[in-house]
Amino acid sequence: MLRVMTWNVRTGGRDRDGTDRWDRIVAVVAAQRPDVLALQELRGLDRGGRMTELAGRVGMVPHLARSCFGQPVAVLVRAPLRVLRSGRVRRPFHHAAVRVEVATAEGPLTVFSTHLDPYSGGRRRMEADWLAVTLRRTGGRLALLAGDLNTLEPAVDHDARLAGLAELYRRRHLRRDGRTVDTRAVARLLDAGLVDLWPYTGGAEPDGLTVPTRHGGAEFAAMRLDYLLATPELAALTRAVRVVRDGGTDTASDHYPVLAELAMTPA
Repeated sequence: MLRVMTWNVRTGGRDRDGTDRWDRIVAVVAAQRPDVLALQELRGLDRGGRMTELAGRVGMVPHLARSCFGQPVAVLVRAPLRVLRSGRVRRPFHHAAVRVEVATAEGPLTVFSTHLDPYSGGRRRMEADWLAVTLRRTGGRLALLAGDLNTLEPAVDHDARLAGLAELYRRRHLRRDGRTVDTRAVARLLDAGLVDLWPYTGGAEPDGLTVPTRHGGAEFAAMRLDYLLATPELAALTRAVRVVRDGGTDTASDHYPVLAELAMTPA
């Protein structure tokens, strides 16, 4: 069984007040032991060998994409998985997107880690369109889009949840009319043929909610912003998906990790 996890670790694992959360992050990754780990919000980890240092502490090899405007993202891979190719998705994302292809007995598995624009629904929709095109061209039949999509899921009533947010943060999830909840980014990816693995595997509220944790997150209501979206062929190999709420995840970040188990083996 192959384990794939996505996690927004918040500002590179360090807070503005100087608090270092690396030990907590490492403990969570060690406990879950994913074979592939998609990380977002890696502020400062693209300098001074810090990404290599963090990856070494969790026993994985990093593939990082720097950001034009925001924070880097990465995909980390654990042996014996063999990386066939990797690289940054070359579009002007607010944060970034990276693509890593690994060899499995079931065929090449391509994992994308991304973090969509936190401020603009229109920008998120555009970034989702770029990702849909990239997945179609380079993802292959076994592809997984993992990350913080900063987007509420379609076909769910979010009005009551958003009503409790401060106006500054509520606007981020509304369209220009100031009333309609903006779910377009995730909707575009689903329309492109990807499968949302949480409902696909029978997930139900409230366990699917990925923010906020006890660490903080004034910009969040109880929301699902972190996703694992798969091609239909990969969805058929998915055996379980869960939000990791143990092993210190309450204080390691303001997002909970999401972990999937896939019926696949390294080639």
